[in-house]
Amino acid sequence: MKPIGQRVLMIYAGVLTAVFAVTVLSGFAHEPRKMSLDELDVHRINVREPDGTLRLVISDAATAPGIVIKGKEYPHPNRKAAGMIFYNDEGSENGGLVFGGEKDKDGTKESHGHLSFDAYEQDQTMALDSHQEKDGRYTKLQFNDYPDYSILEEIQLMAAIKDLPKNQQGARMKAFFAERGGPTRRMMLGRNTDGSVQLAMNDPQGHPRIVMKVAKDGTPSLQMMDNTGKVTGELVPKN
Repeated sequence: MKPIGQRVLMIYAGVLTAVFAVTVLSGFAHEPRKMSLDELDVHRINVREPDGTLRLVISDAATAPGIVIKGKEYPHPNRKAAGMIFYNDEGSENGGLVFGGEKDKDGTKESHGHLSFDAYEQDQTMALDSHQEKDGRYTKLQFNDYPDYSILEEIQLMAAIKDLPKNQQGARMKAFFAERGGPTRRMMLGRNTDGSVQLAMNDPQGHPRIVMKVAKDGTPSLQMMDNTGKVTGELVPKN
């Protein structure tokens, strides 16, 4: 048996070691640290506020986030690209930047880039897209109107009908938008897959009212329509 004095000394040393360890670890837990690296390989980075609110996700395609509303994540129907997704002060998706592309096994080239800005708890009010695909290449800048309800209502409906046949899903979504209102394109400036370029402006119901266009062969035109799509005025070059 060890002498009492030696045992007391050992206990005392153990207590001091424990106190020192707790002090050091507490310092690491609470003191901000900076890190300098020349290169870093990651699959995903989450940027958060001090209270934990998510503000930005940078990810590869495999770890891309779903739709996040006030900190809660829901499945996204088609997000399969690497990029950056931004979130507002409440932790709800606020816009994003994504890129992707590849050559298929049959040799078809595909490339896309997308930058968008969202309404509060809604979808893209402004979007810039560039796509290259089998049918051709198009680039567009688009402005949209959205109703005031939260996109969460649409997400919940999609979850409720996901096991229905596709035609029934489409009918339910169409009925939902008819009752609650849906996205409305107001303006589009872009290059079409046929090589033409145009500026199209729509009324609040989404009906095309003014279309300025330059065809692939260089022929310009300006059309004005009523809410049924009937051309009420037109300017075309004289032969």
